[in-house]
Amino acid sequence: MSCPALPDGFDFTDPDLLQHRVPLPEFAELRRAEPVRWIPQSSNLAGFQDEGYWAVTRHADVKYVSTHPELYSSYLNTAIIRFNEHIERDAIDAQRLILLNMDPPEHTRVRQIVQRVFTPRAIRALEDRLRARAGSIVAEARANPGPFDFVTSVACELPLQAIAELIGIPQDDRAKIFDWSNKMISYDDPEYAITEEVGQESATELIAYAMNMAADRKQCPAKDIVTTLVSAEDEGNLNSDEFGFFVLMLAVAGNETTRNAITHGMHAFLTNPEQWELYKAERPATAAEEIVRWATPVNSFQRTATQDTELGGKQIKKGDRVGIFYAAANHDPEVFDNPDTFDITRDPNPHLGFGGGGPHYCLGKSLAVLEIDLIFNAIAEAMPDLRLVGDPRRLRSAWINGVKELQVSLA
Repeated sequence: MSCPALPDGFDFTDPDLLQHRVPLPEFAELRRAEPVRWIPQSSNLAGFQDEGYWAVTRHADVKYVSTHPELYSSYLNTAIIRFNEHIERDAIDAQRLILLNMDPPEHTRVRQIVQRVFTPRAIRALEDRLRARAGSIVAEARANPGPFDFVTSVACELPLQAIAELIGIPQDDRAKIFDWSNKMISYDDPEYAITEEVGQESATELIAYAMNMAADRKQCPAKDIVTTLVSAEDEGNLNSDEFGFFVLMLAVAGNETTRNAITHGMHAFLTNPEQWELYKAERPATAAEEIVRWATPVNSFQRTATQDTELGGKQIKKGDRVGIFYAAANHDPEVFDNPDTFDITRDPNPHLGFGGGGPHYCLGKSLAVLEIDLIFNAIAEAMPDLRLVGDPRRLRSAWINGVKELQVSLA
């Protein structure tokens, strides 16, 4: 393979870069010339005492890393590929209590408990209520006489309300969850003027809120998911701390990611009007999966090598960080025909927007797909002539493919 034509110092986790665009051309260059490449970083730039990470860009290699936790650990350095350079190591290690950052067998134990929340029966039980909520959200947005922000008026609402329905958070508290989760992931964006410390305080507040829920259910059991997860702790359920960190994960994995998938999906529809016309006419069942592929709300996670190993012809040393770039994998032409085309009829669609398989494959995939289907059906019914007013304003983040604002209006 020839050497990739990348500028010196190019870093796929640079939040200044990702505030403006997902580096798809550079991903394509790496897939072509060096699909596993060492990306140097100055010491501690990402919060880790090392000199960089391996960027993994091919679909097959991302899947391999994802499905071999014995070789590539989430626990050692967590799954977050770049923290603020001022973060203390203790703060990184504290995040090992989140399911996202566990390895088997502890991950297996906790996942087996919390997956009770996402059974097909549990999701089906939510469908009618979420359909009604999707309709109400869109109707309220439609009543706005002028341009409005699609993110805050439409995209953020259904994921928040779904979480509230799922685990019994009062709907009146959803704004707190929204605020806390935003602060937890927005420390890279100067517009929010949020420090690492504020993000940690928000995480602490959210965990405390959830732990209080767990304590209440232990004292007064109810017929709800929280009671199912935390009662009879000695019989294989979560303790209060574990439940707190589970809700923390839901607030980010279930709220931020689905919200951004919906926002990117709306932008894709409005910039590909033939696809919007097709969706309104036919409502293909394949649309939600293509929206997630196209959006890829999590640009990347990382793993850490547990031993010397080989990947893509490169020698990975024990302790090396490995960045798995889902956006690169989801545009791999070896897997997807015309990957740079937004095609809501794409089938099959083996995208990695919900992860690359293995133990960390998204628990809430079926709920996310349902939410995306419901909200776009509601938009197509009530706001079929929605149009863009301005370009999306992107979040400055090293790992979230986020949109802060998308101005739209009714034609």
